[in-house]
Amino acid sequence: MTEPQTLERPVETKTKYNLIDCDIHPAMKSPAEILPYLSQRWRDHLATYGGHTRQGLAETLSHPRMVPEVSRVDSWPPAGGPPGSDLPFLREQHLDGLGIDIGVLVPLRFNASGQRHPDFSVAIATAINDWQLSKFLEPEPRLRGSIIATQEDPANAVAEIDRRASDKRFIQILLPPRSIEPLGKRRHWPIFEAAVSHGLPISLHVGGVGGHQATGAGWPSYYIEEHHSQVQTMQAVIASLIFEGVFEHFPELRISFVEGGFSWVPSFGWRMDKAWAAMRDEVPHVKRPPSEYLRRNIWFTTQPMEEPNPARNLADTLKWIGSDRLMFSTDYPHWDFDDPRYAFKIPLTAAEKTAIFAGNAVNFYGLN
Repeated sequence: MTEPQTLERPVETKTKYNLIDCDIHPAMKSPAEILPYLSQRWRDHLATYGGHTRQGLAETLSHPRMVPEVSRVDSWPPAGGPPGSDLPFLREQHLDGLGIDIGVLVPLRFNASGQRHPDFSVAIATAINDWQLSKFLEPEPRLRGSIIATQEDPANAVAEIDRRASDKRFIQILLPPRSIEPLGKRRHWPIFEAAVSHGLPISLHVGGVGGHQATGAGWPSYYIEEHHSQVQTMQAVIASLIFEGVFEHFPELRISFVEGGFSWVPSFGWRMDKAWAAMRDEVPHVKRPPSEYLRRNIWFTTQPMEEPNPARNLADTLKWIGSDRLMFSTDYPHWDFDDPRYAFKIPLTAAEKTAIFAGNAVNFYGLN
């Protein structure tokens, strides 16, 4: 196995930005806020039938949380509404409060890809994209949007990507990692082709509703199990992308994994390399060790920040992953929010700080 220090790459430090937050969760003041962005047919459908997700209670939060709306107690807007739903307060508390140059919106509610009705799924995706533009991106130039695409319906996903790609306020395609089948399956490849053709990266934020058990061992009993199982999902998706040959076929594809942690990445890479060395004849299309694709095509975000004991072990993890593959995120306004002033418990070099807090995101998103 190659030693971590031989894999370290130079860190690009030139950027005009100081802080880019790759994970901000916008919200609607009420479910009715989506109605103006739906045609009359789908407004009637929503009023009569509602959503039909692949998994029961998907829109009600599948487990009780320790705090309402999974959010910080100080993130509730004084003017009313749930956290993330009031742009002036989000601007004051988060963008201005932390000096964020660019914040990337990651909408989570309404589960477009998790809807069983295929046409309603497409309508919801389009509506959420229009809602992002109207409520957040047009009035606040520091915010950037994520193209919501229906990965279970690749043809319509590509159509939505094509429709939005020329609008530079959208800087990534957002897909849920939990789906009907692992993301590397070839039926999803038109989405990757569209992403590469438009120069857009893909981000996968923890969550999604595929209709299957949340863990490989079945349904968990407790929220703490559900919360931790997100890492298992990320690992399964990465293995699928690599072993199905996605990165060999699309070498320019950039994918980030958001809010799944990162300390597990080195050992996961070693394990895949060992399996590939023994069974590579089954997957001749995977032409290099899996860890090389992992380090070439995949980025990670910092939240939830890893805090090993002793803290210095985090430096070894960063060395293996590469300081050029880790992007900063806060997860605002959620309860496990990470403040950029205090998130890292180890000292970083000036180059590492510039890369992690802004430079890597500039490279990943292709920002000017």
